[in-house]
Amino acid sequence: MVILVMTVVLGLSFDFTNGFHDSANAMATSIATGALKPRVAVGISAVANLVGAFLSLSVAATIAKGIVDQNSVTVEVVFAGLAGGIAWNVATWYLGIPSSSSHALIGGVIGATLVNAGRHAVIWQGVASKVFIPAIFAPIIAAAVAALATWLAYRTTTKVVDQVKATGFRWGQAGTATLVSLAHGTNDAQKTMGVLTLALVANHNIAPDATTPDWVIISCAIAISAGTYIGGWRIIRTLGKGLIEIESPQGFAAEATSAAVILSSSHYGIPLSTTQVCSGSVVGAGLGRGQPVRWSVFGRMVVTWVVTLPAAAAVGALTFAVIRWIGGDAGAIVMSIVLGIFCGGIYLLSRKSAVNPDNVNDEWDDKGGASHEPAYDSAA
Repeated sequence: MVILVMTVVLGLSFDFTNGFHDSANAMATSIATGALKPRVAVGISAVANLVGAFLSLSVAATIAKGIVDQNSVTVEVVFAGLAGGIAWNVATWYLGIPSSSSHALIGGVIGATLVNAGRHAVIWQGVASKVFIPAIFAPIIAAAVAALATWLAYRTTTKVVDQVKATGFRWGQAGTATLVSLAHGTNDAQKTMGVLTLALVANHNIAPDATTPDWVIISCAIAISAGTYIGGWRIIRTLGKGLIEIESPQGFAAEATSAAVILSSSHYGIPLSTTQVCSGSVVGAGLGRGQPVRWSVFGRMVVTWVVTLPAAAAVGALTFAVIRWIGGDAGAIVMSIVLGIFCGGIYLLSRKSAVNPDNVNDEWDDKGGASHEPAYDSAA
């Protein structure tokens, strides 16, 4: 029972990191264009994420039943998988790199499952169809649609006075950014719901075919909303300022594209990486305007996307191996302490080059940060 309680706490902690790690997905472009003040933006995003988490359970069902064999999952496996996801989220947040919380969580669970039960316990067809294939095509599709939307946005407003155009699209961004946050809640909050459902099934608290309990849905919704309000300023800065010099029509086009793609994936139960979709949309917005894209920054993102799942899987596998070696509750307590020390250390390091609502929009230089700041930024 102790390890189940610790797993639930760890699950909500992952959801919290998911919130501040991915708040950039919805609000980075609106903050960068001045459509919304930074604190107002994350406040709106927090509320929309909270509402979105209650709109669908399709993604939660995929995570709970479509990635690994439920019969091979133990509470220790879920605990280890969550540890892998949290470690990767915190590390990439420190580096200011928008990476996939979804793939980190899935990778952590897969790694722990491999150590516990072997390759046969992973539903590889489900991983391919629900994770790998969408990871390849989603950012490409988002970039293409955003490029077209950006071209149309400028084409249809060629005779509009620049100031009027900018103001109008900024008002539009308030709506599209909120929609992205709503979409994010329908997709990302459900992933933790699915993993906690796995833990409850493994501990025989609910039947394998049971739906996600209400208390899991409510607690996950609150956790991701709270994390979003904290504001992952490091990643908000990278996505808003690091890829292109974005204008309000581009921000509007990128956000509208991201919302459409994410909501579609949630409808079909695909645990899509919202980070990859939103990053692809921003790049597409730059291409649609014919302006330079900082490909070195985007290249670092892509490399991180590629290694996210195996890296988180490695942490999940190691965590599970240590828990099994030490044994049960004691092993989980030890690994919780190790994870806490790691996260605390990363936070202390981040304070040396803090990014907050006051400097998140400072000019970007080619080294990856503000000209008066070290290369990577920090959340408030």
